Amino acid sequence: MSRRYPDAPRVGIGIVVLRGEAVLLVRRGQPPAQGAWSLPGGGQELGETAEAAARRELFEETGLTVGALWLAGAVDSIHRDAEGRIEYHYTILDFAADYQGGEARPGGDVSAVAWVAEAEFDAYELWAEARRIIALARRR
Repeated sequence: MSRRYPDAPRVGIGIVVLRGEAVLLVRRGQPPAQGAWSLPGGGQELGETAEAAARRELFEETGLTVGALWLAGAVDSIHRDAEGRIEYHYTILDFAADYQGGEARPGGDVSAVAWVAEAEFDAYELWAEARRIIALARRR
């Protein structure tokens, strides 16, 4: 199934990595959100569990590994083209984990990584749904 103009929603996986007051953000290097800051994550592959996808995407995009994961929440990301047709549609399962160590570095389709405190979210133009999921992850 094509990611662009799909016949059905695709499963996306995100991960909130918490380090004290900061959370790990990545800058997207490809559409549909090229240049935007977001949580690490990507598409789940056939035969892969959601948790395994979270771990794989985190490692591919940042070089980090984490211990225990918990499900923080779910988000629908629907992008329409100029004619109103659905160009991208992801249902994203967002996991969370505590930072355990290592140096984050951009990889895969990510052009930059940053540890960002909540007070700095506006400077990164962080999507409201990402903020909501981060708040849910912090409540655990």
